[in-house]
Amino acid sequence: MNPALDELCRLGPGLQAETLIQALLGHKEYAACLTCSFQAEDMVVLDMARKINPGIAVLFLDTGYHFAETYAYRDRMAALWGLNLVNLQPELTVEAQEAGFGKLFQSDPGRCCHMRKVEPLRRALTGYDVWLTGLRREQSPTRASLMETELQALESGKQILKVSPLARWTIKEVWSHLAVHEIEALPLYDQGYTSIGCEPCTSLPADPSNLRSGRWGGAKLECGIHTFPTPRSAR
Repeated sequence: MNPALDELCRLGPGLQAETLIQALLGHKEYAACLTCSFQAEDMVVLDMARKINPGIAVLFLDTGYHFAETYAYRDRMAALWGLNLVNLQPELTVEAQEAGFGKLFQSDPGRCCHMRKVEPLRRALTGYDVWLTGLRREQSPTRASLMETELQALESGKQILKVSPLARWTIKEVWSHLAVHEIEALPLYDQGYTSIGCEPCTSLPADPSNLRSGRWGGAKLECGIHTFPTPRSAR
C-alpha cells in the first residue's frame, strides 16, 4: 500500500469537485490521467483538470465502434483545447476481431467490451498514479454508492487512486457547468441519447429515470472498466 495515496484517498468526501481536483493535481510527483468518452460529465471534469494541468493525459478508449459524431467531436475538442489525447486501442482491429469471433457486440457484448475497453485500459493505467473519471451516482443503480475517491488495485498489484469528483452531482449541475463555461456538448445529446458509447450498443433510453438504460439493449449497465476489481473505498 502507498501511504501517500492512502492519505489522498481520504480527501474526497465533502470537497467541492474543483477543490478536490486542485488538491490532487497539485501533487506533481503523481502521474495523472483522465478517462474521457467525451460525454457531458467527462467534459466537465476535463474542463476543470486542464485548467490546473493542461498536459494531463486524456485517455480515450478507441474501440473502433464509436459513432462518427463522437470521433468528430473528440478531434474538434482535442484541437480546440490542445489536449494531450491518448487513443487506447485493442490488440485486434475491428476487422480482425469480427473475422475471428464474429460480431461479438451481438453475441457476447461482455467479451467485446473486455477485449476493446477493459484490456487496453488495464494496460494503460499501469503508467499512472491518479485516475480521474466523470462517474456520478445518479447515472445508474450500479453507481449509487460511488465514492469520490477509491484505491483501485491493478492486476500487477499496483494501487492507483481513482477519483470521481462529480460523484454526487446531478445531471442538472453537469449541464449548468457546460452552459456557464460555454462548452459545446457532443451533438448526439440533441437526438435524445442520455448515455453514449459504441454505436451498435447505444440506443435511446428505455427508462427515462435510468440514464444508462439505452446501453447494450438493457442486457447490462456497465462495460467493465469501472468494475475490475472491487476497489477499496474511502468510507
